[in-house]
Amino acid sequence: MNIDQIEIGLPDAPGIFMIDCLITSYESWVIDTGSGNHICNHLQGFTRRKTLRKDRSNLRVGEGTPLIAEAVGSYSLSLPSGLVLELDNCYYIPNMIKNVLSFDLLVDQGFYYKYDYKMISVFKNNIFYFKAIPVNGLYTVNLQDNSSEIYHISKRSKDIEDQTYLWHCRLGHINKKRIELLLKGGFLGTFDYKPFDNCESCLSGKRTKQPFNKENERATDLLEIIHTDVCGPFSHVARGGYRYFITFTDDFSRYGYVYLMRHKSESFERFREFQNEVQNQLGKKIKFLRSDRGGEYLSDEFDNHLMECGIVSQLTPPYTPQMNGVSERRNRTLLDMVRSMMCHSMLPMSFWGHALETAAHILNRAPTKSVEKTPYELWKGKKLNISFLRIWGCEVYVKRPTSEKLKPKSDKCFFVGYPRTTVGYYFYNPEENKVFVARNGKFLEEKFLSSGNTRKDVDLQVVDEENTTPIVEPEIQHENVEPQSEQIEEVQTQDLRRSSRVRQEPDRYLGFLVSQDSGDLNEPTSYGEAVSGNESEQWQEAMKAEMQSMYDNQVWELTDLPQHCRAVGRKWVFKKKTDMDGNVHTFKARLVAKRFTQTHGIDYDETFSPVAILKSIRILMAISAYFNYEIWQMDVKTAFLNGKLTEDVFMEQPEGFEDPKNPNKVCKLLKSIYGLKQASRSWNLHFDERIKEFGFAKSEFEPCVYTKFSGSIVTFLVLYVDDILLIGNDVPTLQSVKSWLSKCFQMKDLGEAAYILGIKIYRNRSKRLIGLSQSTYIDKILKKFRMDESKKGFIPMQHGIVLSKTQCPVSSQDQDKMKFVPYASAIGSIIYQQNPGEPHWVAVKSILKYLRRTKDMFLVFGGSEDEISVTGYSDASFQTDRDDFRSQSGYVFTLNGGVISWKSSKQDTIADSTTEAEYIAVSDAAKEAVWLRNFLSNLRVVASVSRPIDILCDNSGAVAQAKEHREHHKSRHVLRKYHLIPEIIGRGDVRMLVPMRRSSLQWTGSVDCRTDSFSDNSSSYNRSKTYSLSKDSGSLSFHQVLGELDQQRICKIPTEENVADPLTKPLARVKYEAHANSIGMQYLDASS
Repeated sequence: MNIDQIEIGLPDAPGIFMIDCLITSYESWVIDTGSGNHICNHLQGFTRRKTLRKDRSNLRVGEGTPLIAEAVGSYSLSLPSGLVLELDNCYYIPNMIKNVLSFDLLVDQGFYYKYDYKMISVFKNNIFYFKAIPVNGLYTVNLQDNSSEIYHISKRSKDIEDQTYLWHCRLGHINKKRIELLLKGGFLGTFDYKPFDNCESCLSGKRTKQPFNKENERATDLLEIIHTDVCGPFSHVARGGYRYFITFTDDFSRYGYVYLMRHKSESFERFREFQNEVQNQLGKKIKFLRSDRGGEYLSDEFDNHLMECGIVSQLTPPYTPQMNGVSERRNRTLLDMVRSMMCHSMLPMSFWGHALETAAHILNRAPTKSVEKTPYELWKGKKLNISFLRIWGCEVYVKRPTSEKLKPKSDKCFFVGYPRTTVGYYFYNPEENKVFVARNGKFLEEKFLSSGNTRKDVDLQVVDEENTTPIVEPEIQHENVEPQSEQIEEVQTQDLRRSSRVRQEPDRYLGFLVSQDSGDLNEPTSYGEAVSGNESEQWQEAMKAEMQSMYDNQVWELTDLPQHCRAVGRKWVFKKKTDMDGNVHTFKARLVAKRFTQTHGIDYDETFSPVAILKSIRILMAISAYFNYEIWQMDVKTAFLNGKLTEDVFMEQPEGFEDPKNPNKVCKLLKSIYGLKQASRSWNLHFDERIKEFGFAKSEFEPCVYTKFSGSIVTFLVLYVDDILLIGNDVPTLQSVKSWLSKCFQMKDLGEAAYILGIKIYRNRSKRLIGLSQSTYIDKILKKFRMDESKKGFIPMQHGIVLSKTQCPVSSQDQDKMKFVPYASAIGSIIYQQNPGEPHWVAVKSILKYLRRTKDMFLVFGGSEDEISVTGYSDASFQTDRDDFRSQSGYVFTLNGGVISWKSSKQDTIADSTTEAEYIAVSDAAKEAVWLRNFLSNLRVVASVSRPIDILCDNSGAVAQAKEHREHHKSRHVLRKYHLIPEIIGRGDVRMLVPMRRSSLQWTGSVDCRTDSFSDNSSSYNRSKTYSLSKDSGSLSFHQVLGELDQQRICKIPTEENVADPLTKPLARVKYEAHANSIGMQYLDASS
C-alpha cells in the first residue's frame, strides 16, 4: 500500500494520506488507519465545502496514477443505525474508487473500536455507531445492505417508560420472543409492547454458537428423563470458593435445578440432593439420567447408586456434546444470562454464583419453544406470578431491623438473588460485607437503568484448570444463607482486573518469551478435538509417535493404584512447529501430566531447574564471531523422558491409548514426563551427569553453559531445556561431542545454527560477522496489534515526552474508552500500569511503529581486528518519574562491537541530586560487570578480562564517590547496598573513567557510522575511538590512553557519547540513531 503526501491550497492544511483501493463499490467506505484525512468520491452529503486550486492538489498513489482533490469540507454520513457521522476535513476526490474513513481522525473525535470475530465495531460515548468487516483485505462498511447486521445500542437515560426494556432487565436479559409470550399470557400486566433496540449488556455478554441438533425422543411425564451436565472450572472463583456448577433439567417440563460446586467430585452428592428433593415433592421416580461421559458420572459410587434406584444411565457417544443438547443449551443460556447480568451491574465478578442461581430462577419462569406452558407451571401446577422480579444488581435501600436515632434508618445495598427456601430477596451490603435475606426494600431500578454504568466485557470463561490460576476475590459474609460466616477487610465494588495475581517472568527469561507466541495455528486443545477435526490423521500419527517414544524409553509400568495414593491426571497437548517463516513443518503431540494434582512431599520435592540466560548466548556469539568458531545446533527428542524419578508417582493411562485388558490400572512412572513439577529438574540433573562423563565442566557462573579445554582446542555447550548449541574451534572434537550425545539420548542434528529460541542467526564467515534478528517475532507482534500497516517510526519515544499517572483517565467515559485498548498486552504485563490513559497508548504505538521500521535490523558482532574486550556505559536521568520523583538508571556492556548486556530500570530510592542518581546507576552497572568478568574468565578465551572492565560515566562526582567512599552529609542517606561499588573497584573488577577538563584531554575522534558490513565493498569497521593529548602526545588509541595516564586523569568522554543514554530518557532522532549504531544495530544484506 503506497502512501504519499501532497500539498493543497489551504493554510496549515495537513497532508492527505491515500490508499489504492481496488473494490468497485461507490457506496461503501473503507476504514484506514494510515490515512490522514477522510476522502469521498461524491458531493452528496457535504454540508459545506471549499473548492481547492487544482494546480496545488495533485497526488500520486499506487503505481503513480495522479489524482486531484477538488474540494474539502464537512460531510454528514448517514449510518444504517439511524445515527449520523459528522466528518470534518473530508476531501472530495471524484476519481477515487473507494470512500475512506480516517481512523486517526475518528479517534481524535472520541471514537474507539472493539475487534471481535474478524469484525471491527466502532463506538463513541458507549453508543454503537457501525461495524466493518474485511472485504478483499480491507475493513469495509457497506451502507446499502447491512441494516440487519448493525446494532444500535442505546442507554435508557430518559426512556424509562419503555416497560419492555425494563422487564427485559428484570428477567435476566432473556430474548424478545420469551417476553412476548409472557405478555400474551398476561404475566407482565398490561402495557404496550415496544420492540427495543439491542441491549449493550447482551451484546457484551452473549456469544452465538451453532445450534445443537434437536432430539427426537421426548419424555411424556415429569422425571421420566433428567438431563445433567457439569460446567467449569471458571476463570473466577465465586463466593464460597465455587468454580463449577451442575445442572439437572427435566425433559418434559424443562424445569431446571442448578447447584454450585467447589470440585467436580461433589457431583454425586449434588445428584442425591436433587433426587431426594424432587422425588419427595412430586411423588415420582427418576427413570433415565442422560449425561455425557464425564468422569464424574462414571464412578463406581455413582453407578452403584443408579442401579440400586433403578435409574437407567444414558451416556452420549464420545466427543458428541450435541447429543446432550438439552443440558448444553441450558448451560449456554445460563452463562449468556450471567454475563449479560454481570455486564449490566458493577458488582465484583465473585457474584457470578448469585447471578447464576438468579438466572436459573428466571429461566424456570420464562416460556420456551419446547413446551406449551412455562416450566414453572408444568412443574408446580400453579399459576405463574412474576410481579416480584427485580433487576439483578440494582441498588436498593433496605430498612434496618433496629435503628439508632442518629444513624440512617436504611442501608444502601445491592439486589443479588431470590432465596429458594424463604420469601424475600438476597441483598448485599458492601459496608458490612455480608449477604442477607430481607422481605422488602426500595429498588432504584430507574436510577440503575439511567446510570450508564456498564462493563464492556465480562471475563467469565471455562478454563483448563492445570494451566490457570483461579482469580479469587475477597470472601463475603452471609447471613441466613450458610451456617458459617467470614468477615473480610475490604470488598471492591468496581470493575476488577482480569487477574488478582499476575506471574511475571524474571528478566533473565524475557528474551525467550518470543517463542511462546506462535500465532493462530488452529491447534486442538483436547484429544477429542484432535481426533474429530480435519487434521485428525496428522494428530493421530503424532500421538502414536509420542506413545512409541514412551515405550522405547520405558517411562512407566502398569500397576494397581496403592491405597491412600492418588493418580495424577494426564492430557494431550498439541503443537504445530513452524520454520523461521512461519510455515508448519511438524505436528507434535505431547503427553503431559497435570501437575496441579501433585502434592509436595509425596510425589515431588525439589523443582528448581536452571535455564540458559540470553546474555550468555550473546556473549558466546560475540566470541564466535571474533575467533570464527563453529556454531552447531542439536535438539533432544523427548528430553524429559530421560530424567529419573526418585519419588513414587502414579498417573492415569493416556487418553485414547488405554490398555483394554487392564483399563483400571494406572501408570507407575519410572522416568519423568512432561508436566510433572520435577520433570525439568530431573532431566537437567541427568544431562549434567552424562555430559560431565565426556569431560565437560559446568560454569559456576552460568549453570547451563559447559566448557571443555584440551590444549588449544576449545569447546562450549549451551543447554536451554532441550535445545543445545555446540560452539568450538575444532570440527573433529565437535563431531565427537555430537556422537556422544547421540549415544546418550535421541538427538536431532540441526546442522549449523540458524534459528534458536525465536532468534534468527545470520553469519558472514569471511568478514567474521554474526547478526541476530527477531524480525519474525516483531511481525507477529505488529500483526497481533494491527500495526503491521501502520506508519513507520524513527525513534521509539518522542524526545521530551513525559508520562505520568495524571494522564490516566478519570471519568468513567474515558475509562470505558481505554478498556478496549490492548495496552497491558502490548507492554507485556499488567503490573506496569493498571489504568492507562490515551497518552500512554500513543507512546506504546510509537514503539510499535519504531519496531516496524527497524524490524530488519540486526544486532551485529564482529568486523574488528582489535583486541576483544568488554566496555561498560552507565547513565542516569534525574527524577524523571513525575509521580514519585525517582530517577532512571541504565547501563550497557559491549563486546566485539555489539551489546551483550543492558538494563533500564527505575531506581528504588529517591535521589536528591544528579550525582547521587549517577552513583546508584554506577553501582548497578558494577555488579553486572563483576558477573561478566567472572563468566568470561571461566571461558578462558578473552584475555582482556584479566584487567578491570572499563565503565564509562559522564558524572565526575559519581566517579569520585565510587572510587573512594566519602562520608558526606549529601550521601549519608543512600542505601547501604549501593556502597558496594568502592569495594568492587578496589579489588580490580572494574575501573572508572573520569571526565576531564577539555584543556587536559580533547576528544578528536568520532563514532564511525557502520555501513552494510555484509556488502563486499564495505570498509572495515574501526571500533576504537581515537583521542589525543593536548601536549603534542600524538594520536593514541583508547586503550593506549588508559595505559599512559594516571587513573585520576583519564580522558574526556562527552555525555553525547554515552550509549547508555537512551536507556534513561527519550532522545532526539540523530542522537538516538548514533547510539543505536554504536552498540551494533545495523541493516545487513542477509542474502549474502
